Amino acid sequence: MSWLKIDEVAKQTGLTKRTIRFYEEMGLLSPPERSEGGVRRYTPEHVDHLIKVSEAKEVLGFSLVELQRFLELSGIVDQDRAGYRSAKDQKERQEKLADLNERLTEQLAMIEAKVARIREVQREMEDLRERVRGALKNGDQADE
Repeated sequence: MSWLKIDEVAKQTGLTKRTIRFYEEMGLLSPPERSEGGVRRYTPEHVDHLIKVSEAKEVLGFSLVELQRFLELSGIVDQDRAGYRSAKDQKERQEKLADLNERLTEQLAMIEAKVARIREVQREMEDLRERVRGALKNGDQADE
């Protein structure tokens, strides 16, 4: 197995070493193995996971608590998918699909809530901009 040091992981993910250690402390990243000298030894799977964490935080704007739940659901989705693939009979496959649907629905609800909040903030800013433009046009002062 090829091991990566924290410097290499930081370069590949665009995260700082401090952030990587913080995510590990928060439980967002499984602790890596350590060498005999105590050096963290990361795997490519750690890198992939950190990229998912970073994307969920940056793109979706999740708080740490939301991030933990979203990633927990992602792990369950992965397990459900694997369970579906390994299921032998049709009834078990249907149960796995129902579980998968439930988890994906919850993840999508989290994303939809963020999008709704973003749209709300956008509308507020657009309304304010229109008031400012109206005040500029009329030579008045804008409402604050």
